[in-house]
Amino acid sequence: MKLDTALAAATLKDVPDAARAAEEAGFDGVWTAETGHDPYLPLVIAAEHTKRIKLGTSIAVAFPRSPLAHAMTAWDLQALSGGRFMLGLGTQVRAHNERRFGVKWESPGPRLREMIEMIRAVWDTFQNNTRPSFKGKFYEFTLMTPFFNGGPIEHPNIPIYIAGVNEYMCRLAGELCDGFHVHPFHSVKYLNDTILPNMKLGAAKAGRDLSACKLSTSAFVIVGDSEQERKGLKGLAKQQISFYASTPAYKPVLEAHGWGETQAQLNDKARSGDWGGMAELITDEMLDAFATTGTWDDIADKLKKKYTGILDRLAFYAPYRRGDQTERWAKVIRAFNG
Repeated sequence: MKLDTALAAATLKDVPDAARAAEEAGFDGVWTAETGHDPYLPLVIAAEHTKRIKLGTSIAVAFPRSPLAHAMTAWDLQALSGGRFMLGLGTQVRAHNERRFGVKWESPGPRLREMIEMIRAVWDTFQNNTRPSFKGKFYEFTLMTPFFNGGPIEHPNIPIYIAGVNEYMCRLAGELCDGFHVHPFHSVKYLNDTILPNMKLGAAKAGRDLSACKLSTSAFVIVGDSEQERKGLKGLAKQQISFYASTPAYKPVLEAHGWGETQAQLNDKARSGDWGGMAELITDEMLDAFATTGTWDDIADKLKKKYTGILDRLAFYAPYRRGDQTERWAKVIRAFNG
């Protein structure tokens, strides 16, 4: 299992130091997210200022960009990084697509499937000058002239990860993708009972082994050498878990443990802006299911025991920052690299 981290850069000016810090610390990969900033731009800078560490999006929101736009950006990042790029895509939810990005929301699962197929068709045309002939319900790729062709690169096999929670996305990942971003709001029970069985169904449909699709996640980790140190982190974890759990799309994760009624209560409090009250609905039992708690000396062993045989890549939900608990982080990284 590889240990990754999020890119801890508030602005593009912060990227060189943050990327170098992650590489020097010994992390295997660094990921960007599409929150307040574009997820691709920081990786251009990170690729230029690093040599070894893998670089990926976790995630780029799929539908605000065309498949060709994703394909071109990924192609250039793969070339610049010398084959270190991983393309992670996610649908986001309807409200954010329509009311934040201002794009149409329809058939997200089938549409993402077509997007993946077309992205690979574009890459095939770039690498092999294949005549474009992709026609789907949502996207078409039947035109490419030499002037617009990105041309071949040294490492053309770019891994595609998708993110998801529901059964369709799990099956799609197993069938078509190189990786699956497990949402931070998960439990081992949900992984074993829902995500993995559906991924296996998708893999079987494609006639391939499930090992062809790597599992990655950013996990909630509460780590500190004293109860007082862990107490503040515990509150932050409950707050973030309550935020995710308030979203109807993530209700199945709660239902897997018999806590489905909590989702409606969280949703009501979210609508009224009662963020503190939301966190109070997350019990210690829930926290134990959705997070891992330990000291800096034992947290690596706890995470490895919890996820070995399930996950291929793991990151802490809270990213690594240069100078932040450096020696403690070094122990964790050595435990994973050893």
